[in-house]
Formats: sequence, structure tokens, C-alpha cells
Amino acid sequence: MHRSITPRVLRVTGVLAVAGLVATGCAKNKTDSAPAGAAKVSVELDDNGCHVSPKSVAAGPVTFTVKNTHANKVSEAELLRDDIIMGEKENLSPGLSGTFSLHLDGGKYQVYCPNAKTEKTAFTVSGSAGKASQDPAVKADLEQAVSGYKTYVIGEVDKLVPATKKFTDAVRSGDIAKAEQAFAPARYYYEEVEPVAESFGDLDPDIDARVNDVTDQSKWTGFHRLEKALWQDKSLKGTAPLADKLDADVARLKTLVAKTSYQPAQLANGATDLLNEVASSKITGEEDRYSHTDLSDFEANVVGGEKAFDLLKPALEKIDPKLADKVTQQYGQVLDALKPYKKGSGYVDYSTVGTAKRRVLTQKVDGLAEPLSQVAAKVNS
Repeated sequence: MHRSITPRVLRVTGVLAVAGLVATGCAKNKTDSAPAGAAKVSVELDDNGCHVSPKSVAAGPVTFTVKNTHANKVSEAELLRDDIIMGEKENLSPGLSGTFSLHLDGGKYQVYCPNAKTEKTAFTVSGSAGKASQDPAVKADLEQAVSGYKTYVIGEVDKLVPATKKFTDAVRSGDIAKAEQAFAPARYYYEEVEPVAESFGDLDPDIDARVNDVTDQSKWTGFHRLEKALWQDKSLKGTAPLADKLDADVARLKTLVAKTSYQPAQLANGATDLLNEVASSKITGEEDRYSHTDLSDFEANVVGGEKAFDLLKPALEKIDPKLADKVTQQYGQVLDALKPYKKGSGYVDYSTVGTAKRRVLTQKVDGLAEPLSQVAAKVNS
């Protein structure tokens, strides 16, 4: 997802995460998983604000059902603690609803509905959630998963840094052809780990905002700003400062991921977030609207999510082997659906992929979204 580049709250990440955090759901999911016995909270959205009922629950698993009754300015609800996003449901147009689940400890929270007349509503959790008992073998598998994911993220960002510099060096030299060739390969590494980048406040918007994500285009930076210069403006005049900033932002990402830790549910949530990225912006062609390199990003999102899932799979096979098999099969089907569009080391221009073919890709993504949305709750139980 892409945030406005105006100051926003921080997304929960690493050691800041609440113990046992689960936040599940893809924008196109038919169902969303939640821990059994979860408290139920209703959040209705309208342009006046968030209408939360009840406004207090006991610590432990909580399922939030968010419904947009008739809001035109408000399309999401987030649960905040100390200005950190704990969980959210977004992209809800009038009449739509969705859920997210969390394992919450006691304390004061806020339900935040951006752009509403009253944006924040107090929410209280009483008591202590404690820690769920877990089979020692499963616990060991999950510890290995989070350790492996940290290594993976660091490794992909290590590749992102020189790949980005190859792109920005071409931009600074004014070599449009070379910059265009380097654009998609650099973005690939970023798209694999995008949910982690989104954790760090405005870093993701600085690197990856699209034109419709910014309120002041004079402050628009990152890959897509340079993409527009290359493919639409067909001029790199004055873009050297943008290239320099992109290098600096990617270097900052490298520093931050080295210090970040994860929880099992975060891996599953990240995989779901990446699939949501595919559904909301890659299949539609919104992401790389000037270069039409969307299928490269599509593959990177799926591969990044699959890596997180594969690390969780040994534990999930002990918890729910049927679900593990189902998600594995569906990931394979999504990647197989991309194969006809491969061209050399990349993909065909996405503008050449017609509506019927895009519909097939959507069906494959939808087939993965539902079972994948169940994984976070399973590995958190």
C-alpha cells in the first residue's frame, strides 16, 4: 500500500509489536481469519468518524469488523497504540466491510479513521493477554522462521542498494535508455520486502509513492517520480536531486532493516499485504502506469510473500497441514499464471495484456487470498 507523504503514524514493526499480534485480510478476501473465541468489536465508518462498539474489551484475541456505512471521505480504520498502527482495514468504499484480528494486551488505544470529521476514538483494553501455550516443536519452527526472514530481508535490501544505484547513475548521466532498462530490476528487490519498508513511517512513500498518493507534487520523490520523467516526460533534466534522494532513502532502509526483528504473525501479515498490493495496484496497471512494468512488480510481490510463507510452512504443517498444502498449491498457480508473459529476463509490456487475461490473473490471486488470510491466526495460536 502507499501512504501520503504528509506525516503519518508509524506502522507496527519488529520489537515494537505487541506480543501475539495478528492482523489478517486482503482487500479481495471473502473471509478473514480470527482466533477462536475472540472478542468482537464493530467499527462503522461515516464522514463524521469511527463509531466503535464496544469501546472496551478484555485483553486477548479481538476481531474488528469494519463497515463503511455511507462515508465518501473515509475508507479505512486503523487501531493505534502510541501512534503505532497495530492493525487496519482499508479500501472500503460505501457498503463494503471487512475484518482484522489482533491479540491485544491491556492499555489505551485509539481507532483512527483518516479524513473523518473526528478522526480518532478512544478504545481501551483491560487486563493482560498473557502468552498462548505452544508445542515446543512448533515454537522452534517459528523461531527459525523469523530468524530466516530477517536474513532474507537484509539480503534483498543488500541487493536493492547497488541495483538502485545502477538506475540512479543512469538518471544522473542523462542516459534514458539505460535508466529505463535498470528501472524494473531495481524495483524488484524493493517490491519483495515492501511491507517491511512500510513499517518505517514515511520511508515507503518517499521511495514508492505514485502521483495520486501525494498532495503536493513538488514534494513527490522516488521511483515513480523518475518513472514519469523517463516514460512520459522523456526528459531527465533536473532529476539528479531525485536520484540522490532515492539513493539516500534506500541506504536508510538498509540501516533500519538491520535492526528490525519480527514475529511469526508479521510474516504472514506481510505475505497478505504483498498479495493485496498485487490485487489493488499491479493487476489494475496503476503501479507502473508510465513504464507498464507491472508484471515484474507482480512477481516480486508474490515471490516475497511466498518466501515468508515458506519459512512459516514447517510450523503450519504441524498446526494445519491441509491449509499449508492449499496455500502452497495456490502460490504455484499464481506463479504459473505469470509464465506466459515472460520476455527475456523480464515481462511483456503490461498494456498489451488484455482485460480477459487480466481477469484470469485476478482469479488466481483471489484463489490464494482466502487461504493465505488464515495463516496469521494459525501461527499465533
